[in-house]
Amino acid sequence: MSNETQGSVPLRSEADIVACRQVVRKLAVQLKFSLVDQTKMITAASELSRNTVVYGGGGDMEWALLVDGIKQGLRLRFIDQGPGIPDLGLALKDGWTSGNGMGLGLSGSKRLVHEFELESTVGVGTCVSVTRWK
Repeated sequence: MSNETQGSVPLRSEADIVACRQVVRKLAVQLKFSLVDQTKMITAASELSRNTVVYGGGGDMEWALLVDGIKQGLRLRFIDQGPGIPDLGLALKDGWTSGNGMGLGLSGSKRLVHEFELESTVGVGTCVSVTRWK
């Protein structure tokens, strides 16, 4: 994986969520993220991959290693063709959930990263992009 700068991981099952976390861990270590920053990215990836599987009906995580001048970063994009999110503001509110979770997946993930983008169209799907810089 060390020479690759981008890739993807299918997200269809619990096993794929575990594989996603492992890929993110390897990438964060490769970028020499601190243990705290590794944990933040792995936690965000875990939450967002679970959302992709549970609420989006499955999808993919695309990853990219970024370079901006002397900064290095990791961008993760979670993409599904699920039902979409009708109210993005409500979905980002702590404690709100459309299922049986604690309602911290999106809002919690947003707090763990430097950049967070959420795009969703009802009936089309959702894309969540998160980036953390070293």
